[in-house]
Amino acid sequence: MKQWRQKARELKQETYVLNLACKDARTPWYVKFIASCAIAYALSPIDLIPDFIPVLGLLDDLILLPLVIVLLIKLIPTEIMDDCRRQAEATVASDKNQLQSWNASVIIIAIWSIAGVILAFWIHSLIR
Repeated sequence: MKQWRQKARELKQETYVLNLACKDARTPWYVKFIASCAIAYALSPIDLIPDFIPVLGLLDDLILLPLVIVLLIKLIPTEIMDDCRRQAEATVASDKNQLQSWNASVIIIAIWSIAGVILAFWIHSLIR
């Protein structure tokens, strides 16, 4: 169980490093494009295999996303990754990362809430 927790922490750290690397101007455009597609896929309600299918529904997330993360780590130049790792360690140490996480959560919840309200109004207008 400790190994799984350690791997989860490492994965979280690497995703934050990738976030920083994608914001870096030295990162190639195609890496930013692949990262944007991966993020959109991870946050999208549409999956290759729907999540409601037991076990198989989560396999795409458990296999595809880590593979894309590994691909991105290999595509980003080493000096950029090293700089971003140092920056991520400093940010995590100063606890600013938690504030950014809350901000992102609030934004995502707001977007889904607005989409839900629009959908409710649209359904209401169809019923009437």
